[in-house]
Amino acid sequence: MSETGRELAVAAADEVVDAELVDEGPALFPVPADPGRHPRPFIDDADWTPAAAGTAPQAVHTDRDRHLSPETVAAIEESAAASTRRAYGADRAAFAAWCAEEERVPVPATGETVAEWVRHLTVTPRKRTGKPAGPSTIERAMSAVTTWHEEQGHPKPNMRGARAVLNAYKDRLAEGKAEAARARQATAALPAQIRAMLAGVDRSTLAGQRNATLVLVGFATAARVSELVALDRAAVVETEHGYDVTLYRKKVRKYTTNAILYGSDAATCPVRALRAYLAALDAAGRTEGPVFVRVDRWDRIAPPMTRRGRTIGDPAGRMTAEAAAEVVERLAVAAGLSGDWSGHSLRRGFATAARAAGHDPLEIARAGGWVDGSRVLARYMDDVDRVKNSPLVGIGL
Repeated sequence: MSETGRELAVAAADEVVDAELVDEGPALFPVPADPGRHPRPFIDDADWTPAAAGTAPQAVHTDRDRHLSPETVAAIEESAAASTRRAYGADRAAFAAWCAEEERVPVPATGETVAEWVRHLTVTPRKRTGKPAGPSTIERAMSAVTTWHEEQGHPKPNMRGARAVLNAYKDRLAEGKAEAARARQATAALPAQIRAMLAGVDRSTLAGQRNATLVLVGFATAARVSELVALDRAAVVETEHGYDVTLYRKKVRKYTTNAILYGSDAATCPVRALRAYLAALDAAGRTEGPVFVRVDRWDRIAPPMTRRGRTIGDPAGRMTAEAAAEVVERLAVAAGLSGDWSGHSLRRGFATAARAAGHDPLEIARAGGWVDGSRVLARYMDDVDRVKNSPLVGIGL
């Protein structure tokens, strides 16, 4: 069985954890995985062998039972977002490299090794920023290492020491009023901010129509930019109330059909913006395929991109998630809005505005494709509820 197959071998159903699987490659696994360490594999009746009287029957597995085909390995890897795979891969590579320098074993690691590594992260400046990693980045790196152990069939390292080091780091940052002490969050794009962002957009151009529609539909559907750019014309249906837009929510692995309704302000009405933009696409001969397409500097739908004679990117001209996020950031900056703007600003803005308008959190979660009990959504709700439901309300101060 290959090293990758061993690393991705699946544990028993009651012991599978909610972890991302990452294709690391041999260089990231200096310690060979041990398939024998995997707890209680799935057992069929055919696996039982005769046992001595009074003892439990024993399962007998061969290498074939533990084999994963390349196709299955690829399917498992695809279950995790590409961004998560890249981040976990970088974290694990960095941990393995540090262990090599320190002459420590990365997998299975001791609690002392992980604690020392976390302390290293809290004091070592990163090349990109010149500062040590923030707490949230270190939290992700710790998760990358613990799930790496589980994927290889090893128990998690004892994380008590590492947690203590991280907590002390958080305290130091907070006491020093450091910006990194606060978790970084995208600024919420609320209706007032969206009006400001779109005020300077030239909607006589295809690019302007696309950008306005991207912002308004992204807000109205609470879509992640990756979900938004995946939208095809076939998933957009005009109705009496406006449009029905069907998005695939990868986080919850299901489709949601969002009703796009007319807005009270024509400048920020998602129905009017979407209708005008789709008509412009029709006029350009694009009656099917992706909704949000690349547009060049001459306001033409960009042709397929090539590199050394090979087509790269989406041949239909679909925008990337990064390009969609850049549209949001660029419009916010052009409007003179302060804050930390990203593609996620639309999604957070929807949740915040909907809650402020009194809508039920469950309906908000369903509309936006949040998982049940989402801590992120709960934090957005708290932004509104901490004022509306404050114990100070109505006490007579």
